[in-house]
Amino acid sequence: MADHRHFNYAILSQWRTDRCHCWRLVQIFVTHFHAKGGDDGPEYNRTHRLVNAWEFAKVTRQAAELGRYVVATGDFNSIPSSLAMNIIRSHAGLSDSWTVSHSHIPPPTGMISPLDGVEKYGVTADSPLNTYRDSGPSASEVVRMFQGKRLDYILFRQPSRISDNPDAYRLTCSDSKVIFTDPIPGNTCSYSDHFGVEATLIITARKAQEDVLSGNIILKETESPWADAPSEMPSGMISEILGALQTSYRISQDRSRRELTVFTLGILLLLGLIIGSAWVPLPWVNPIFVFITIFIAWLTTTKLYEGFIFGNWERNALQNVVEELEIHKSMLSLDRSRDGIARW
Repeated sequence: MADHRHFNYAILSQWRTDRCHCWRLVQIFVTHFHAKGGDDGPEYNRTHRLVNAWEFAKVTRQAAELGRYVVATGDFNSIPSSLAMNIIRSHAGLSDSWTVSHSHIPPPTGMISPLDGVEKYGVTADSPLNTYRDSGPSASEVVRMFQGKRLDYILFRQPSRISDNPDAYRLTCSDSKVIFTDPIPGNTCSYSDHFGVEATLIITARKAQEDVLSGNIILKETESPWADAPSEMPSGMISEILGALQTSYRISQDRSRRELTVFTLGILLLLGLIIGSAWVPLPWVNPIFVFITIFIAWLTTTKLYEGFIFGNWERNALQNVVEELEIHKSMLSLDRSRDGIARW
């Protein structure tokens, strides 16, 4: 099934875990987030990616609430400390396989080698080992610190309320590594501009994994060079997302107004050309009028599409997410109030 709502694209698959007799589904999500916006600058530059993250977090959380194990993979085009990844970790409750298996590695204290960036810090993009990287020095502080960026992930989580069953099977990560770092055999170029990620995930009985799970909990609480996962989106994070979306909404409105203004001027210019062509004294000028008319017709059609059709679609999508986040924020505030009254 594919989810095409807003800006999100996901491929979902599922398998029943019959071999371990736990009779639960494992649901697999594969996605590719919007790339435009980079990692620096205001968050409204990455609005489409924030919408990607919110939609993706909703469907993965829903899968867990339906009692399924969840594995989510793909190119998220976001570094681990980004707002987009915090949305996914906090709202969906997903664990990062790389963080789980490499949390014992401290942040770099100085210049590291490109190989260390890949092997210790999970760099998958903008690595000097990748032939598709620009040869010039990067202006990104993250790239300079880690010799690249970690943008590709394998995330996982248990079904909701699994702790209520002491005999339930648990999904854990035993290992994770970056792959496809060498050039294509017989060639001098890399497989892709991103390296691949591989993780070993195990579903096994809780009693057999008590020591491992305890270790994983300690590791997750250890400070990571990337980011720690909160339990739920705090109101400050939701407010930051809403601010970025609302700013992007206003920018979209202004852009549509400019494009529709160009469309209106183009229509008026076309009418002037059509009327004026009747008084052209020289026949050789007519072909020039035709070419100018074709260009203006193309420009006005494009601006109509961008300013009206795409602009309205984009703002409707943004407004839907804003309303969902405002409702979610209100519900969280209500739940906290009830908890406070209950404790009092």
